[in-house]
Amino acid sequence: MPTRRTNRTNGHHLEEAVAVLINNQAHFMSAVARIESELAEIRNILIHHQRILDGLPEAIREKIGFKAKGQA
Repeated sequence: MPTRRTNRTNGHHLEEAVAVLINNQAHFMSAVARIESELAEIRNILIHHQRILDGLPEAIREKIGFKAKGQA
C-alpha cells in the first residue's frame, strides 16, 4: 500500500508541477510578445530619427543660404 500512495502523491505533484510550468510559460510568452512589440516601436522611432538626421545637412544649408559651387 505505501508504494501506491507514494505513486499517487508523486503523480499529483507532477500534475501540479506541469500546471505551474504551463502557467509560467504562458506568462513568459506574453512578456516576450510585449517586449517584441516595444522593440518594433523603438525600431520605427529610430528609422524616423535616422531620416531626420539624413536630411539635416541639407536643411541647414538651406537655412543659412549656402549655395554649392556652380549654383546661382
